[in-house]
Amino acid sequence: MARPAAFKHFHPDERFAVFIDGANLYQTAKALGYDVDYRRLLEVFSGSGRLLRAYYYTALLDEQEYSPIRPLVDWLDYNGYTMVTKPLKEFSQGAGRRKFKGNMDVELTVDVMEVTGAVDHVVLMTGDGDFRRLVEAVQRRGVKVSVISTIKTQPPMIADELRRQADFYVELADLTEHIARAHAPRPAVTEDPEEDEYEEEEYEDDDDDVEYIED
Repeated sequence: MARPAAFKHFHPDERFAVFIDGANLYQTAKALGYDVDYRRLLEVFSGSGRLLRAYYYTALLDEQEYSPIRPLVDWLDYNGYTMVTKPLKEFSQGAGRRKFKGNMDVELTVDVMEVTGAVDHVVLMTGDGDFRRLVEAVQRRGVKVSVISTIKTQPPMIADELRRQADFYVELADLTEHIARAHAPRPAVTEDPEEDEYEEEEYEDDDDDVEYIED
């Protein structure tokens, strides 16, 4: 697969790892009007250098409860991604309302710092400004950092301080033709998770008394 022009700063011999803030990437792609095809995304990265690992971070409902993104998580786990998950925390809102909150910033930060000794390049797929200090710390260790998000929405999905701190900024809109998922009729469901289609959804529920929050 040809390397996207937006990845022209990737060197074919450099070792790199990708860290995907799942909820943030989903919201960013949604704002741009498409869904990410994670098989194509992994192929793009694999063809751009020596990809050591691609991490995907998301919080999930307890296994006893229905989680709308569980099919995606299972698919990614079987198809080359390293999954990092934890349970969503529930907060009582009174009057029968349930609110859930999940934040994976600490997990992502720890993993990035642990891998810096083995890579030349860290790629963050997030627009969260809280990661600016992480980028700065990684750069002090002599590792370059690319951040992938978008400034082509109103408001932009990336914090200005994060974009300025990164060594390279990649506009997610410029990757659309390489990673967007084509919406075709879905085939019959199989029993093999590696062959199943996947669907990523927001943390939403038909029950009006349930609310999900990512940050």
